[in-house]
This record gives sequence, structure tokens and C-alpha cells, in this order.
Amino acid sequence: MGRKAGPYLSRDDLDRYHLEKLREAVDYTRLNSPFYAKLLEGFSGKDLNSIEDVASLPFTTAEDIKDSPLSFLCVSQDEIARVVTLNTSGTTGASKRLFFTAEDLELTIDFFHHGMSTLVSPGQRVLILLPGEKRDSVGDLLKRGLARMDVEGIVHGPIRDVDKALSDVMRFDIDCLVGIPTQVLWMARYGGRDIPAGRLKSVLLSTDYVPRAVIDELAGLWGCPVFSHYGTTETGLGFAVECAALSGHHIREADFYVEIVDPVTGLSCPDGEQGEIVFTTLTRKGMPLIRYRTGDISRFITEPCPCGTALMRLDRVSGRFEGRVPVGKGRILTIPDLDEALFPIPGLINYSVEIARGEGKDQLLLVLYTGIEDNGDLANAARGAAMTVPAVHEAVTEGALEVPLPTFTETNPFTTGVGKRRITVKETGTGL
Repeated sequence: MGRKAGPYLSRDDLDRYHLEKLREAVDYTRLNSPFYAKLLEGFSGKDLNSIEDVASLPFTTAEDIKDSPLSFLCVSQDEIARVVTLNTSGTTGASKRLFFTAEDLELTIDFFHHGMSTLVSPGQRVLILLPGEKRDSVGDLLKRGLARMDVEGIVHGPIRDVDKALSDVMRFDIDCLVGIPTQVLWMARYGGRDIPAGRLKSVLLSTDYVPRAVIDELAGLWGCPVFSHYGTTETGLGFAVECAALSGHHIREADFYVEIVDPVTGLSCPDGEQGEIVFTTLTRKGMPLIRYRTGDISRFITEPCPCGTALMRLDRVSGRFEGRVPVGKGRILTIPDLDEALFPIPGLINYSVEIARGEGKDQLLLVLYTGIEDNGDLANAARGAAMTVPAVHEAVTEGALEVPLPTFTETNPFTTGVGKRRITVKETGTGL
């Protein structure tokens, strides 16, 4: 299937392509990977008579990778060009190790090349606010993809010094920003008005949940379209990106087959219904993954995209299944719930949140970062905004939760984009 194919293909064409590549992936992994030789014992590519038969294959999980990463390899370690180690939360959790050949990395560079063609044109410059110092890191791969369309990528890295990031926009005559949502919001609310209208032609947000409020503020302030991208290290960093219609994330279907499943039962969800994103790599050589459960929640957008492509689209990711925190009587609270309530507050740049489990009543503890001195009005606004989240409001009403006035921090929580923001749960004990 051509790398730029899409508007010229039907869903039937794509389904036929996917079925052929899925058969190849099953046979390739069974033959070359010790892990899949065992997991897929009794399965064969020829057993897949239709796309629906993929649901008969077993899932792969993050725990599988943590337990025995080398057993996934389908090539010798000499052929591995890049190893990424992802540390898990907690002190005892094992790390995930992902392996990529040069050929695998080339597919990501190619995706970045074509995916960015909607955002920038030859001769323009992109400020990359993502890790890029190391060879084959996300920023480096993006820079190399941009070079193929005569666009200069300038790797700044994740923002530690917001003044320098703002200065670099003007210093390098930047046309496009690519960065982490809360960090680009930091630029906008700290000194974004110093960037003249029309200077930036586009913004791409990636690595974490992208709040609607952040998109609206950046678009309104800088007068340019704000795109979002969804990808993980397991997907090879590139996976799905919005087109000019800004109507959902077009999936990299040349390299992936994607499903949405019920996160509890594992059964396929009807198109348009929310569930867990599951993917199978179709072209990866080093460490292919069959029906890998991402833990991220989204849905397929079933309406046709105005751009005319047949490629499937993912809606914005609405959080992680494991990031759902119970509050009150059966209520569920997520970071996206709080993001959409809090980030519209003028002056708020970032926040952290903790649920402190108490005896009889829990507390929702917010710590705010504004870049200025403590602001009582903003603290009250944040508390009020948090109370508008249905799960919070109902838990407070039934007496199971309280929301004290938020406190402030002088330091913006730094992130490289690898670790997703989450609600911390602290057990305060029962006094026994």
C-alpha cells in the first residue's frame, strides 16, 4: 500500500490489505519470536479468513513486555538500532523495554514526513519542544522527517526555561511549534502575547491528553490551527494525527491494524463506542506486537472526514483505563475530567492532584502553578471549577469527598512527555 495512499483507497481496499498483512504478522511472529511462538501456538495466518477473525487471537499486554522483553525479538540483537526503556510508576514495578530496527525507525520517519505536510511547507521552521538530543529519539526522528520536505526542525527539547523557549520562537523565525500540551500552554500564558499575530502558522500537541481548553486558547491567541497527535513508544512514537479538517486523528493504517475493545471484557466495541485502543503492528521487524492493549480510551469516529480519505480516525484519547480513580459511591474521576474544568481558568498554567483517602471522607487536593504569587481568587476559581466535575460534585453532595482550597507551588512540574499526568492516590490510614 502506498505511503501516501488514503483518498484513493476504499475501506474494502484497506480491509483486504490489513487481512493480508495480519496473516503475515501472525506467521512472522510465530516463526521468529519465542514469546509469540508460545502465545500463538495452534494459530496460523491462514486461520484468519476475515478481519473479524482477528478477535480470536490472544492479547499482548504491558506486563508481558515487562516480564520478558527479549523474548519478543524477531531479529538478532545486532540488528536492533534503538532500545527504549520505560520506567513504570512505583518503586517495585519492572520497566518496559522496546526494541526497534533501523527499518522500523524509518517507518516512523516516513510517517512524520507525510503527517507534518499538513502543518508546514518547504522552507519553514519547526521548534521541537520534545526530547531530541539522542539519536533516534522522538525529536531527532521528527527533525529527520521534516528534512525530507525541506523544513528545518530545531530541537529545543522539553521546556525548562520558558523565557528561552519564547525567545527561540523569534530568534529562529519559527513557523510551527511541536510540544507537550501543558508546556505550550505555559508559553502562551506566560509570554505568548509577545509573539506577533501571524508569526506561528500551526501548533502540534502530543505526548499527553490534549484538553479542548488548551486548543482553544492557543488558537485564539496565535490565530493558527492547533493539531493534536496520538502516539506511544509502543507504536514507534508515531500513530495517528489530525488533518487540516481538525476532525479526528487519522491512523497510520499502512503500519497498524487498530481495534477498540471493552476494557473489561476484551470484546470488540461497536464502531463509535468508547473503549480501549488495541493495535497490531503490520510492518515492524524487530519487536512486532500482536493485539497490544494500550490502556488508552478512545473511539472510532464513524462520520466521513471532510478531507475525503478512507483512513479510520480516532477521537481524542479520554484518558487511561488504569487512571480512573473511584470517588464517592461508584463515581469515577479522571485527569481529562479535571483538565476540561480547570484549564479554562485564566492564569492557570499547570496543576497536580491527589486523592487523600481518609476515614469516612476523602479529600481532593489540588496544587496549582501560575508563575506568579499565590492568588486567592484563582484558588477559589479552581476549587469552584473542580466542583463542577460531575463525579466530584456528586461525591461532595453525598458526603464522601471534600475539596479544600487549593495550594500553590513555585515550580512548574517538569515532564519529558514520557510519563502521563495522573491522579495520585494516597492512603492516609484509618488510625488503627
